[in-house]
Amino acid sequence: MSEHDHHDHPHAPDTRDTGSQALAEALHSSFIIVKIAMVALVVIIFAAGFFTVGPSEKAVILRFGKPQGEGLQMLLGAGLHWSLPYPIDEVVRIPTTENQSVRSTVGWYFTTPEAELTGADQQGFGPSLDPRVDGYAITADRNIVHVRVTVPYQITDPRTAIFNFASGTNHEFNLNGISNAVLNAANNALISTAARFNVDDILINEQAKFQEAVRQRISELADNEHLGVEIKPVSVDSAPPRQLKDVFAQVASARQNREKLIYEAQGEESRIISRASAEASSITNAAESARLRYVTAIQSDAEVFTNLLPRYVSNPVLFSQLEATKAMSLVLANVGEKKYIHTHVDGKPVELRLMLNNELPQSKSPSSQ
Repeated sequence: MSEHDHHDHPHAPDTRDTGSQALAEALHSSFIIVKIAMVALVVIIFAAGFFTVGPSEKAVILRFGKPQGEGLQMLLGAGLHWSLPYPIDEVVRIPTTENQSVRSTVGWYFTTPEAELTGADQQGFGPSLDPRVDGYAITADRNIVHVRVTVPYQITDPRTAIFNFASGTNHEFNLNGISNAVLNAANNALISTAARFNVDDILINEQAKFQEAVRQRISELADNEHLGVEIKPVSVDSAPPRQLKDVFAQVASARQNREKLIYEAQGEESRIISRASAEASSITNAAESARLRYVTAIQSDAEVFTNLLPRYVSNPVLFSQLEATKAMSLVLANVGEKKYIHTHVDGKPVELRLMLNNELPQSKSPSSQ
């Protein structure tokens, strides 16, 4: 460019300054957008950290697999809580008040819920048990019986459940681990308890006792394994082998007849004993009344004797004469004329002479008068 040209355009714009300014403005706008995006991301992350624990569960925050808090403080109760986003923090939830339930997988013949509902499981079975699909238990008297147990349980120690059985992801707790442990205890308890009872006791005589023994054994195993659960009252089903159903039915009928006869005999025994007790009570009451009369009479006679004794002591002869007179009055009650002759005071007898005519006196006639 010549010097003349330079002087002709003294105020021409600098293109380099304009480009730098445009770039700076673009970068400034980008930084603002990035800041807004970062703030929004932080807000989203913070908001995503809130979670709710239901009234029937507890929760624990695991940060890189380590629970936050010590002892019972690590357990979060019902309400709103916050944690860092996954995978930094993981929220493990454990149902506590809700009852869980498992059913034993041993001891019962093969069936389906639909077959049980319609009764089809009692039809079409083979002549003997099929060990490949049919389960059973051996009783103490070496009989075969079908048994199964439904076990409701409740988690009472969430910390044990978390440390021993936590295998959940995505903020959910998987109960398969603890359910399998309770199921193993139920299967063990069912078979071992059946081996201590006779078949009649399991099926008829001691069903409640057998059921309670199964529950106690499950609770014992759960405590030994530190499962952190409470075993609720269980429900035990028992049945004879389907191939021997008719035979067991005949035995049950005979047992019912036997119980009926025993009941009738006991009723007759009660009636006989009641009647005999009533008769014995009547005889006893009559004897007691006679005894009271005799005792009262003797006491009365003794009282009379005691009252007469001083009079006899003061004058025995006179007392004897008076008493003899009373006695003779009773003896000769129907005699028209009575004469009493007593002994002298000196003890000598009194002589009585009577002049009796041999002939009866003649009655006077009216003419002679």
